[in-house]
Amino acid sequence: MSGFFGSGKQGRPQLCPSCGTLVGANATKCHQCGANLTFSIAAASRSLEKLFPTAAPATYGILGFSCLIYITSLLATMRTHGLQPPTGGGIAAIMNLGAISGDVLQRFGASLPLPYDIAQPWRLVMAVFLHGSLMHIVFNMWVLMDFGPELEEAYGSARFFFIYVLTGIGGYILSSLFGHFAIGGSGAILGICGLALAITTGRRDAASQMLRERIWRLLIYLIVIAILPFGFLGNIDNMAHIGGFASGFVLGKIMTDRPPSSPEERNRANALGWATAAVVAVSLAMVVKGILQSS
Repeated sequence: MSGFFGSGKQGRPQLCPSCGTLVGANATKCHQCGANLTFSIAAASRSLEKLFPTAAPATYGILGFSCLIYITSLLATMRTHGLQPPTGGGIAAIMNLGAISGDVLQRFGASLPLPYDIAQPWRLVMAVFLHGSLMHIVFNMWVLMDFGPELEEAYGSARFFFIYVLTGIGGYILSSLFGHFAIGGSGAILGICGLALAITTGRRDAASQMLRERIWRLLIYLIVIAILPFGFLGNIDNMAHIGGFASGFVLGKIMTDRPPSSPEERNRANALGWATAAVVAVSLAMVVKGILQSS
């Protein structure tokens, strides 16, 4: 009888993933913004968010992907060269712990001098997630977790992911122009530092001042490391740092530092995030293709 009169179990109302409006349990289209509730970029983004932490999912995603790439490259190094003890002594041995061989880094997508990066542009992307040793990835991810969640909250996860990858690419374009062999997330990390400095410059509130002071302390440390002859730190690619920082500073002046507030802004941000993810996925596929062809 309840089924006949339409009073049976109908399911719970749902929220539109694009605008957040409450819609019917069986609705396929939002009556407020017109978004497709069964298949859309916003719906896919909302489903993907369930797989990541609710706070700073893009930051944790970058962390996890970078660690996965490092572990894979370390296993590849051990397979081709065996388990090598750290070279040098003292601090140098610590810095070289878990070092990745140069040929593995090159096969996995290290950034090369410009003629090579033009022919293989995916290297500009993959180099952002590659690291040369255990300490290299630990330091970079430490700084990422220090600044990333705060800036991701300010811009939204999709736009933060776009900013991280784009500033990393900007760093490696400059590095490639100077003929460097380079890897690491430090260009992208300097990019989000440049972004933070751009949005906090001129602001007098306590939060902005504290963030700005943390950025300046990090920059001073990097300048000291770059100037002093610390050979045990290996080759530091200052061009990637400068290119990433400059890219982030420019983006900080262009992009509004707040999460998307309207359905249209959320759709554009989600499209930007998915496009960035597609670029990373294609770059990874090119690396896998090259490895399979050479094996």
